Amino acid sequence: MGNRDDIREFLVSRRGRLTPAQAGLHTGSGHRRVPGLRREEVAVLAGVSIEWYTRLERGNITGVSEEVLDAVAGALQLDDAERVYLMDLARAARPVRSTRAAATRRRARVTVPPSMHWMIDSITHSAVIVRNGRMDVLATNTLGRALYSPMYDSPVVTGVPAPPNLARFQFLDPGARVMWPDWSGAAQVTAALLRTEAGRHPHDHDLRELIGELTTVSDTFASMWAAHDVRLHTTGAKTFHHPEVGDLELNYQSMDLPTGTRPTALPLNLTVYTAEPGTPREDALRLLGSLAEPSPSASPVTT
Repeated sequence: MGNRDDIREFLVSRRGRLTPAQAGLHTGSGHRRVPGLRREEVAVLAGVSIEWYTRLERGNITGVSEEVLDAVAGALQLDDAERVYLMDLARAARPVRSTRAAATRRRARVTVPPSMHWMIDSITHSAVIVRNGRMDVLATNTLGRALYSPMYDSPVVTGVPAPPNLARFQFLDPGARVMWPDWSGAAQVTAALLRTEAGRHPHDHDLRELIGELTTVSDTFASMWAAHDVRLHTTGAKTFHHPEVGDLELNYQSMDLPTGTRPTALPLNLTVYTAEPGTPREDALRLLGSLAEPSPSASPVTT
């Protein structure tokens, strides 16, 4: 799917979910042929002509100012993640020469520097994973590796000559529905994160291949992808079911870490899972950590 299609379907989907009452518009009691707002109503709310907004909704976003996009975002009541996504789509629609140069840079694979490995290994009482925007897990600490052991053991992951991919495991391995008791909610977050990444880096060949694979194989992913939901992953709570310690309700903090000094350097995402101190959840997480530690007999003997 091209950038113009993404723009069109995103704007249509956001317009369709907003009622006139929610937008503060007074309409008569007559039958409305379309769900949500009409194009002309969005144009009025954004302060642009109907011709101009229709042009935007057809995907002709090249050259549109940030002020106009911001006005449209306000009219459609977009949240922060959706605003960022719309701006990313606009940037991707810039002249071909600049986007080709960006595409070449984005194809480079980002590796986890040694200093980041040292940092996450020093965190012993929380589970840590480092991933890229494609949901490839590139590094973990010991507890993070233990928490995600069902993914690492999955034939869906081990059978692919690439880093373990959370999205591939989540949508293609039935065992993922055991690992996440609220599988539907977790899967919707993953699809939204991939949609956000696709807006940010539309020329990422590996990302496009992954989305193509998931859309072809998983009807559920295809449906979630078509919803055009986007998300900024920062903080929240998530429940896991682990085969050794049972259910784990954990809080998480997620942040992007820069991987270079150039503006085009792609960030890595670091997520830290913790349990509330003094709770059974903390006891279960500590137990998982102790089970994951190498046994003393596995350590080399020195003389």
